[in-house]
Amino acid sequence: MIKQLSGFKALLLAAAFAVAGITNAGAEQVLNRGNGTEPETLDPHLSTGVPEANIIYDLFEGLLTRSADGQPVPGIAEKWEISNDGKVYTFHLRKNAKWSNGDPITSDDFVYSLRRLVDPKTNADYAWFADPILNAEDIRTGKNTDISQLGVKTVDPQTLQITLKASAPHFIAMLVHHSLWPVHKATVEKFGAQWTKPGNMVSSGAYMLTEWTPQSKVVLKKNPNFHDAANVKIDVVNYFPTENQAEEFKRYKAGELDITYDVPMDQISVAQQTMKNEYQNTPYFGTYYYGINMEKDPLGKEPTVRKALALAVDRDVIVKQITKGGQIPAYAFVPPGIPGYEQQNADFASMTQAQREEMAKKLFAEAGYGASKPLKVEILYNTSDQHKNIAVAIQAMWKKVLGNIETTLTNQEWKVYLDTRDKKQYQVARAAWIGDFKDASNFLDMFRSNAGQANNIGYNNAKYDELLTKAGVTSDQKERFGLLQQAEKTLISDLPIIPIYHYTDDHMVNPKIQGWKNDLLGFHLTRYLSKQ
Repeated sequence: MIKQLSGFKALLLAAAFAVAGITNAGAEQVLNRGNGTEPETLDPHLSTGVPEANIIYDLFEGLLTRSADGQPVPGIAEKWEISNDGKVYTFHLRKNAKWSNGDPITSDDFVYSLRRLVDPKTNADYAWFADPILNAEDIRTGKNTDISQLGVKTVDPQTLQITLKASAPHFIAMLVHHSLWPVHKATVEKFGAQWTKPGNMVSSGAYMLTEWTPQSKVVLKKNPNFHDAANVKIDVVNYFPTENQAEEFKRYKAGELDITYDVPMDQISVAQQTMKNEYQNTPYFGTYYYGINMEKDPLGKEPTVRKALALAVDRDVIVKQITKGGQIPAYAFVPPGIPGYEQQNADFASMTQAQREEMAKKLFAEAGYGASKPLKVEILYNTSDQHKNIAVAIQAMWKKVLGNIETTLTNQEWKVYLDTRDKKQYQVARAAWIGDFKDASNFLDMFRSNAGQANNIGYNNAKYDELLTKAGVTSDQKERFGLLQQAEKTLISDLPIIPIYHYTDDHMVNPKIQGWKNDLLGFHLTRYLSKQ
C-alpha cells in the first residue's frame, strides 16, 4: 500500500474544524482524525493509499477483518473450513450481515466483487492481489476472457467457496485487505464512478459515508445495520486531509484533532520530552525507497550507475538528521518483522559509508561519466516537506560523492504524482510501500513483469518472475520463504529500486482516546476506539 502525504487547505479546514467542534458539544462521541492527503477514491477495489485505506476500513468489511492490534479475525464470515489439500476455502457468512441500506450481504456479493476486481475493465492496481485464486492471474492479464471461470462460487446465500490454484499459507492473512472485500452491486451499477459519493454509497462496515467536502473533511456516521454495532462506541468520525504536518500538529495541540496522521520531524524531540503520554512511536511494516524507471535511459540500461547512486546515499544521515523518528536504514526491500524470513540485504550493507562512497566513485567513472559527460537525473516526489528534505539531501550526497551529476527536483500534488508514475513519465521517483499483511510476497509480487500498474518502475526479470511463481504454488513455508528470499536477492542485486529506510509509525493521540493498540501494519479502526 502506498504511503502518501499531500496538501493542507487552511481556510477550508478551519471552517471544517469549527463544524466538528459544534458536533462535539452534543451527546454523541465524535472523533477527529488527521488523515494525510485528500482521498483519491473510496472504492475498495481502486484505492492504493494509506489515507484512503484508513477511511475504507471504517466503511467496509470483508470475509475477515483486522483486530485492534492488526490480527486477522472473522468479519462477515463467522467461520470457515479449508480442504485437506489447502486449495478450497469454504466461508460461512453471518446471517445478520447487512449492507448499510438493510440489504442482506450474501455470497453473491463476494462473487460479483472478486470478479470485478480482476476484470481488466476495472483497471484495479490491486488486481494482482487475487492471483492466488484459481484463474485470477489469467483473467486479469487477458489470457482468459471468461470471468466466470474465476475460482469463486456461491454454495448458498450464506456460503461462499473460493478455490486457489495452489495451497497458499498466507491467503487468510490476505483477506483482511480491502481489495478483496465486497461492494454493493446495485449501487455500483446504478451510479458508476459516482457510487462512492455521499448519498450514493452503500457500505458494509461499522460506518456510513455522510459527507465528503474535498480538501476539507470526510464525515462518517455509525452504521446501525452493522452486525457488531452494539460494540461501536464512536458515533461520528471526521477525517481531515492534512498535508502540512506543522499545521496539523498545531491543531492537535489546540484540541481540534484527537489523532494526527503523522508528527513533524522537527517536533518529534519535543513530543518525546514533553508529551510522552500522547506521542505514539512504533515499528511500521513499510519501506521508503526511490524507484527507478527501468524503461527510461540511461538508468534503465546501466546497472553500474544505479548501484553508484545507491552506494552514494548515506542512510544514517537521513534517519538521524532528517526523519529522526527511529527509522531503520534500509538495504533490503522487505522490512523486518516476518518470523522465519531473512532479509536479503545489498552486498554493500556491511561496508562503512566511506567504503561505499569509494566504490560509488569507481563505478561511476567506469560507466564513463565525468566532466565532459555529466549524468542528468530528475527526482520526482509528491508535495511534502519531508519528501523535499530527503530529496535535497540525496541531491547533495550524489553531488558530493559523484561530482559530475546534475540532479533536478520536481514535486507534484498527490494525484498528479500518481498519474506521472503510472504513465512512467519520470526518471527517479520517491516511493514507499506499507505492507497489507505480514508476508514478503506482499512486497515482492508487485514488481513481477505482469503485475500491471503496480509495477510502475517497469522492472522485468524472468528469473525474478519464475521464483515468485514457484513461491506462489509452494505450500511448505520454509521452502516458500527460500524462494522469496532468492527473489528479493535478485531484486536488490538489480537495483531497480534504492531502499532508503524502514518506517516507524508516528502519531499524536489524545489521552482521552481508549482502545489504541500497537499494530505493525499501522491501521487503527475507529470501531475499536472510544473517547472518555
